[in-house]
Amino acid sequence: MERRQLEYFVAVVEHGGFTHAAQALRVAQPSLSRAIAKLERELGVALFHRVGRNAVLSSAGEQLADRARLVLRDLEALRAAARAAGDGPVGRVDVAATSSSALEPVISIIAELSEKHPGVLVSTSPALSAAEVVAMVVQGRCEVGVCGSAERPAGQGLIAHHLRDEEFLVVAPPGTEIGTGDTVTREDLKGMRFVVPTPATAVRALFDRLAETVDDVTIAAEVGDRGVVLPMVLRGIGAGLMPDGWSELARRAGARVYRFAPPERLPQWLVHRSGPITAATRAFVDTTLSRPRLG
Repeated sequence: MERRQLEYFVAVVEHGGFTHAAQALRVAQPSLSRAIAKLERELGVALFHRVGRNAVLSSAGEQLADRARLVLRDLEALRAAARAAGDGPVGRVDVAATSSSALEPVISIIAELSEKHPGVLVSTSPALSAAEVVAMVVQGRCEVGVCGSAERPAGQGLIAHHLRDEEFLVVAPPGTEIGTGDTVTREDLKGMRFVVPTPATAVRALFDRLAETVDDVTIAAEVGDRGVVLPMVLRGIGAGLMPDGWSELARRAGARVYRFAPPERLPQWLVHRSGPITAATRAFVDTTLSRPRLG
């Protein structure tokens, strides 16, 4: 079994077929197909079911996919460690993050990392929930994850570091007057309409809890892309619930921003695998953990 075979196999899985994988790898499709066929002969199992032009993972292929990703990550960690011995951390680190965590602290981490270790490239991958972040790290699709979760994230071979407690805010259309000063209680939200993300997110879970306890709190719009919540709030469609990483951007855009009294908070976590990690990943982790804790 060769590294190239595993790379080709993972590419077919990630790109959903041989044609797109060959294009992404910039290799001839027959060469890719021969490499996969050789890997199947060596393993003695079929990794894909060929259905027309599509390739569907077999049960054996499903079991191999995550392991192959992790093996490739480990090989890259060894290679990066050798390079880092002379020149400092270099290479790419793939980071899974929910939208609020991508805004803060990931942007701040990237800014600090670029100054300390300019040879490290950070590539972020969006996730809808903490569970998806954990899955992406455990499966080897990303080396590191940042997310908010009421419970400590858990998974096989996973390490979780508590970073801080992010605070949820009410972001209302310009000119909205609610609560006292810059704070609101749950009862101050009575009769308000909200722009909310789809279920399975921390923000949606908070809204659902509010809707159970506060009269006449309703949904004005439900969105799959949380990046459009603030523009919809600014257009007056409804208020929004946002983590504190959005506060500066929301205020600069003209929205009214209110804190809950008492505060609504959610622990924020950094997660990575316990096995070997690349020098670039170590630099990202160390930079993250060395930052002052807020909240």
